[in-house]
Amino acid sequence: MSRRRRALIVGGSMSGLFAALMLQRRGWDVDVFERVDTELASRGAGILVQADLIARLGALGFDVRSLGIMLDTRKMLDAAGGVMHAIERPHLMAAWEHIYRVLREALPAPCYHRGRSVTAFRQDADGVVAKFSDGSVAAGDVLIGADGLRSTVRQQCLPSVAPLYAGYVAWRAVLPEDVLPPAIHRDLFATMTFCLPPGEQFVAYPITGPNGDLRTGHRRYNVVWYRPADEAKELPALLTDDSGVTHAISIPPPLIPRAAIAAMRAAAERLLAPQFRAVVRLIEEPMLQPIYDLESPQLAFGRVAIIGDAAFVARPHVAAGVSKAADDAAALAAALDADDVEAALLRFEAERLPVGHKIIERARYLGAYLQATQTAEDRSRSARHGIPEAVLAETATIDFHHARPREERTGRANRAHSD
Repeated sequence: MSRRRRALIVGGSMSGLFAALMLQRRGWDVDVFERVDTELASRGAGILVQADLIARLGALGFDVRSLGIMLDTRKMLDAAGGVMHAIERPHLMAAWEHIYRVLREALPAPCYHRGRSVTAFRQDADGVVAKFSDGSVAAGDVLIGADGLRSTVRQQCLPSVAPLYAGYVAWRAVLPEDVLPPAIHRDLFATMTFCLPPGEQFVAYPITGPNGDLRTGHRRYNVVWYRPADEAKELPALLTDDSGVTHAISIPPPLIPRAAIAAMRAAAERLLAPQFRAVVRLIEEPMLQPIYDLESPQLAFGRVAIIGDAAFVARPHVAAGVSKAADDAAALAAALDADDVEAALLRFEAERLPVGHKIIERARYLGAYLQATQTAEDRSRSARHGIPEAVLAETATIDFHHARPREERTGRANRAHSD
């Protein structure tokens, strides 16, 4: 190439940062445009760091040993708090914000633009131009939509593709390690611990403290409780704040209706193992996350591609979100070593599309028993995955790399032009 190529990356979270760093190290100029005008590091909670993610971070030069807390055991509590089943399985538990911060600090500050919302784009044989809400424009050789569940890039390329509510929600919280009573800490903190109320799942595990702090007493405890919620009645009530405003997709933690929080706390006293009842009592401001599936039939659109959660959003049980973001970015960067951008993006799509479908399929299988409404197929799936042994053995453990396309797609358009 006679000049350095430029990538416009829409979205400054995990997938956008991975793409920016990997392309930059291959000689690209990169610009990341994040619509939120404040830092994202306070978002997210705990994640299980898959082996592939460890490898991707190591290849970028990061000290993987400092990323999280290594656990060796998973265990299941019964309603009385006894251990009904346990397995040995090593896994690294980390905080989303810490990995985000590591990536964010590795990208040169001039490459990252906050408060820049892309409203449209257009492309031709020579390049792609993005238009922003402030009226400004930016030109590049490729545009990468890494802007998550609400992706504006995906909406322009695939307007009919939208998130599909899965039939249940997750109540989440992150607690400082030092608020846990000593007995609870001894019983729970060193393991990934589950509890299975009928048709529900509660799971908790330790993560690093603020800024990746690994000192004893300064770490945190990540809590997730999956509960069915009917889409027609229960979900709208959960997303309607006390002023009567119903929020789309999700609701900010301070606006969760007080009645919903009170009902969640009352259910904890009825349904959870005593150790987890004590944990729930310590939660001051819970987060509420409706669970969605999002599955794109296409990833490449001429000089435009979508990656990460802009392309596929899977239920959390596969623990694949950040790992998939890194793998998407790596495949995209490798494909773009070629001079022909449009052909490169089609190769990227051929590699990553079947992986995304497989992740979605697996996540639906793992979460079928949590849904408020179930088809006959869902009931068949849930008959296995409501079993404690299956939950421990199969949650967040799958190899996504040997996926194959379910069918050959023909007649697809490979270019999208938008203004």
